[in-house]
Amino acid sequence: MARSGLATAARVAHWADVALRPGRDGASPDGKGTLSDATAERAAQDLGLTVAQVRADWDTARLAGLIEVHGDSARSGWRLRAWDRDDSAVLRGWVALFDAWSLAHPEPEQHAHGSAVADVVSAMPQVLSFLQLSAGPVPVEQLLDLLEQRVTELRTERCEIPYGPQPEPVADTAASADDTPLAALLDWALHALASVGALTYGDGQATLTPLGNWAVWVKLEQICVAAQSPAGNIEQSAEDMLRGCAQLRPNAARDEYRAWLAARPVGSAVTELLDAARGEDALLRGLAFEALRVVGAPAEPDVRAVHDAPTLRPYALLWLAEHDGIDPEDAHEVLTREEATWLWVDTAAAVADHGEAPMLVRHLESAVQPTVPMLLDEVRAVGHPRTVQVLVALAAAHPDPALAKAVRRAAFQVHTGGS
Repeated sequence: MARSGLATAARVAHWADVALRPGRDGASPDGKGTLSDATAERAAQDLGLTVAQVRADWDTARLAGLIEVHGDSARSGWRLRAWDRDDSAVLRGWVALFDAWSLAHPEPEQHAHGSAVADVVSAMPQVLSFLQLSAGPVPVEQLLDLLEQRVTELRTERCEIPYGPQPEPVADTAASADDTPLAALLDWALHALASVGALTYGDGQATLTPLGNWAVWVKLEQICVAAQSPAGNIEQSAEDMLRGCAQLRPNAARDEYRAWLAARPVGSAVTELLDAARGEDALLRGLAFEALRVVGAPAEPDVRAVHDAPTLRPYALLWLAEHDGIDPEDAHEVLTREEATWLWVDTAAAVADHGEAPMLVRHLESAVQPTVPMLLDEVRAVGHPRTVQVLVALAAAHPDPALAKAVRRAAFQVHTGGS
């Protein structure tokens, strides 16, 4: 159902990926992601559609993540690139469209600036949950009663009743935004959800489609996962969440990542994780990419976009290799010798900052160089900003006096710029 529902949007997205790449006619002269008249007409002619159909499918493609607009050009999103080989990518695209139902079918212009619209959008998850539990057609009157109750709860939670003495009300013949009849807004919301394929609406009743039923079930499952955050870091920033996971076992940490991710939009979560990875704490860098492994395919464009950043490159290359199906045990083969050495120093910095001395000594065994002298030569040449601190810590931790002396000498040479 998701594939058929997005088929025409995917067709327009494929066209745009070819016709609107950088260096060709712009997709968005106004910088807002809308097609220019000339581009829409060209697409309609090439695809045998009307201009209105092209514009509607273009908007759907953008909301579903099938196409990404960058300035005056467009490129395919990861979901479009995986369209023919990955059903989960298609489903994720439809879920993104489902989440954006209020944008896919904008509210009537007369209600565009009313706070009641925001209340209805916030209340609709409860309405959808009721539809899911009902497992069949539900009269609109019953949904309206539920909507009115939920909107009242939302306004009460915001404490919209003012405190203290209030001036006498002034008569005004114009209706306020909050006086918008909820019945009209429920009608809009149900039509909007029907337009994205989440439900059917007619004859005074609404019914979830199988696809809509599945989407609501997934959302409820995510809420349950988020509520079971084992270490209680769900509301923390990415950096604080990662610090909270530092002492957890791998499986427990992954559970925490899943709970944290379930509580926020995937795009902003990926951005937060990458921002944390750019910091000075090497431990957070490694943990951030572990969390990105839990994110999976939706993180690919952002990870690919940072793979040239010196501090992130080895981590990004390993992530991309594993994402492309390379066995994690063999993924290190995608790194050059220099990249592997940089990663060794960065990981050693994390161990030195947060681990115990024996762990740092054992870390020697993970180096790609067959001997310690070779490792020291390449570590000195790689230019990692924490090289001196890592070597000093290793020298202090190693039980072999001769090796410790050689490591201290290397640290001194890096510090003084000697050879």
